[in-house]
Amino acid sequence: MLVDSHCHLDFLESAAERAEVIARARRAGVGAMVTIGTKITEFPAVLAIAESDPDIWCSVGIHPHEAAAEPETTAETLARLADHPKVVGIGETGLDFYYEHSPRLRQGEVFRAHCEAARATGLPLIVHTRDADGETAEILAEECAKGPLTGVIHCFSSRAQLADKALSLGFYISLSGIVTFKNAEVLREIVRGLPKERILVETDAPYLAPVPLRGKRNEPAYVVHTAAQVARLRGWSDVELAEITTANFYRLFAKAKSPPALS
Repeated sequence: MLVDSHCHLDFLESAAERAEVIARARRAGVGAMVTIGTKITEFPAVLAIAESDPDIWCSVGIHPHEAAAEPETTAETLARLADHPKVVGIGETGLDFYYEHSPRLRQGEVFRAHCEAARATGLPLIVHTRDADGETAEILAEECAKGPLTGVIHCFSSRAQLADKALSLGFYISLSGIVTFKNAEVLREIVRGLPKERILVETDAPYLAPVPLRGKRNEPAYVVHTAAQVARLRGWSDVELAEITTANFYRLFAKAKSPPALS
């Protein structure tokens, strides 16, 4: 069984389309999914998707792109929403200095509020970072110094320095279809050296479809291609990769209940 640790099922246009996507994921061997919150104003829709299926979980958070547009949200509000049994993580949150859809200062403020909520709830923090490695590492180090905090750098495509810092703070690294891209050899070299107990796989669907499906709309079923690439890089069988990353997922996202065969 594989787990798609990060996807956006609420981005699909209809419930019928979503049902088809979920069914294809099941046939591909994807046993669980986390559909990610990116706007506090749209959290009810994300939660409803998680409530509709016993093996779909969700997170609550505000993407850095939305940090300025969304209502000001406190750590207390995030923690209260995360009290629902289907909410297994805080985020996605973080810094994106590539697009800068929100001012950098505001992104940092919202990021820190999510860190506070993650500490308060004990849930993992789901971190987005792009062109902001140093600033992301600095904030994570400062927030971890305030008390226990763990989480995952999702869709990792940064340099080794951020991976090393995140790992030293107890964070996990989640790998997306980017690891299959032709120009991603630097990332592949980092993947070869990651501790096996800290690796997750994801799609970030509907974005970043892996080779050989690049250019198509991504969906959870396609995580098998990312998993196969990671397995090749590590010298693992596909079964070993699935066992390792699934165990890692349920260790980090401990609020998610694993199927009986894995418990």
